[in-house]
Amino acid sequence: MTHALSAPRRPDDAPPARTNVVVPVLAFGGISVSLMQTLVVPLVPSLPRLLGASAADTAWAITATLLAAAVATPTVGRLGDMFGKRRMLLISLGIMVCGSVLCALANGLALMVAGRLLQGLAAGVIPLGISIMRDELPAERLGGATALMSASLGVGGALGLPAAAFVAEEADWHALFWAAGALGLLAAVLVATLVPESRVRGGGRFDLPGAIGLSIALLCLLLALSKGADWGWGSGTTLGLVAGGLLVLLVWGWWELRTGHPLVDLRTTARRQVLLTNLASVVFGFAMFATSLVIPQLLRLPAATGYGLGQSILAAGLVMAPNGLVMMAMSPVSARISRERGPKVTLMAGALVVAAGYGLGLVMMSEIWHLMVVSCVIAAGIGLAYGAMPALVMGAVPVSETAAANSLNTLMRSIGTSVSSAAAGVILANMTIQVGGAALPALAGFQVVLGIGAAASLGAFAIAAFLPGRAAE
Repeated sequence: MTHALSAPRRPDDAPPARTNVVVPVLAFGGISVSLMQTLVVPLVPSLPRLLGASAADTAWAITATLLAAAVATPTVGRLGDMFGKRRMLLISLGIMVCGSVLCALANGLALMVAGRLLQGLAAGVIPLGISIMRDELPAERLGGATALMSASLGVGGALGLPAAAFVAEEADWHALFWAAGALGLLAAVLVATLVPESRVRGGGRFDLPGAIGLSIALLCLLLALSKGADWGWGSGTTLGLVAGGLLVLLVWGWWELRTGHPLVDLRTTARRQVLLTNLASVVFGFAMFATSLVIPQLLRLPAATGYGLGQSILAAGLVMAPNGLVMMAMSPVSARISRERGPKVTLMAGALVVAAGYGLGLVMMSEIWHLMVVSCVIAAGIGLAYGAMPALVMGAVPVSETAAANSLNTLMRSIGTSVSSAAAGVILANMTIQVGGAALPALAGFQVVLGIGAAASLGAFAIAAFLPGRAAE
């Protein structure tokens, strides 16, 4: 099969100056959108007081973003292939700006949740950006550019935590969302001014039944994962959502195989290279998120526990901030390894580095610098792997399906992250110690989560080992 990354594109008739600015502009857009993941983290303990609602209700400020992102990502990807990736990217950024403004104006729960839902709908910006790069850039620049764009998912999240913590401590919390809206608006202006619209279109009709079916299935399954701990994992609500989601997913698959213009081409998705990359992405998403759950908590827990470091939210954010810079620095390294050895090797190397990072975490967690080293090692592995995933996907799908395929891969990572969050939450909630009359996560619970993260990384390595050799080089 001819390698899809070497397929003819239009960069030769685009001015070099234009292609030189496409990459930083799209990466900036990706970072702006990924900031939405950590924007409210410093506010979580204060949200009940700020919004006048219970802690269980204010949790929807995070859950709504997760659910909206899962629903939007595959749908926006398909629309981008059909009607223009730049157009859908601009629409996504516009929706994010509107959501940020709603949150900035919110003083109650309803408006905040509505705004966070709109912010989540912008999650398709990163896979759309990768797809635009495939259409616009010459082959020799594509690997590094897509690695940088893919890493922006982690970069924005890592850099956003200390920035959000600083603003939350030093200014009115609404300023967080005004700043997010300004970043989104700037990204939209830059895209509109400097990024050309791709002439590669998939054509066909939009699969509305497929989009509705997949959205319902994802909503049911992710809602069960995110709220199962509150409702009870054995409750009728949780089990009903899981059963209903799986049933809808089966019907959706039947429909997608029979319709002439599917939302997701399952036959393409079933190709060995795409299927294994997506499976590895689920496992890797699981592994990646474990560090985001363990390290900040270890930093924030009181020293009276014997293992907590008693740091402020801002200090914890600053410890995590280098992650984003490490991921960005690993983007060219990822591209070089993929170019010389193939993206399969890059993905496997990234998985081993992440596993090594979690192994270090099991023996290095008693000092601030220990946790900083551990998080940076894990971030280096994530930077390697995230750069390889788009190359593997695009090496096995037609140019006309690039955005949809990249969006599905991004969704797979998000599903892994959601499973990780739910699993770690159960472990830490059930392995506790009593300190000053309060139940706090035990050291053994953190060690179990780190061990699971290492095992998941090795699982991603094993899956990647079955990928074709240099087919996507």
